Amino acid sequence: MRRAKDIMGLPVLDIEAGKQLGIAKDFLIDRDWNLQGVLLESKNWFASPRYIGWEDIVSIGTDAVTVKDEQAVRSMDDSGSEWVALLDGGFKLKGLPVITLDGENLGLVEDVYFGDKMDKKIVGYELSDGFISDIKEGRKWLPSPQSATIGEDAVMVPVGCVAQETPSFHEIG
Repeated sequence: MRRAKDIMGLPVLDIEAGKQLGIAKDFLIDRDWNLQGVLLESKNWFASPRYIGWEDIVSIGTDAVTVKDEQAVRSMDDSGSEWVALLDGGFKLKGLPVITLDGENLGLVEDVYFGDKMDKKIVGYELSDGFISDIKEGRKWLPSPQSATIGEDAVMVPVGCVAQETPSFHEIG
């Protein structure tokens, strides 16, 4: 089990040429909660944002993200998709409240978890009730529900979803 924030800042390497293609900056997520790619840091302010499609990633290791070749890098201008960024951008997932359909606030999205086998589906969310609560009680874990809606101002989840104590990685995976 991997947390998204553990991947941010890793170099993205082309295994064919051994060339660094960029640095992982953020994750791109579609409205069905599938990981679609890794956004790369921009080399300059005027450059079009670039990303690596999830299907082009060979592996995500502890020290680098690897892709087959330089052709894996794509322009966001060419994607034509409405993806949500986890950490950055005009529409980001981090910081959105998670609210049940009956109006219970479960916390704010801090991070997402995905499986080790490079599957696209997000398996759970790390939630925060704020800095003081995080220190006193720790963050919470919400297993990915069957259905959830990423809205403009909140993530809506079914009634009955319960945030639990954040498990250790070996308990999840």
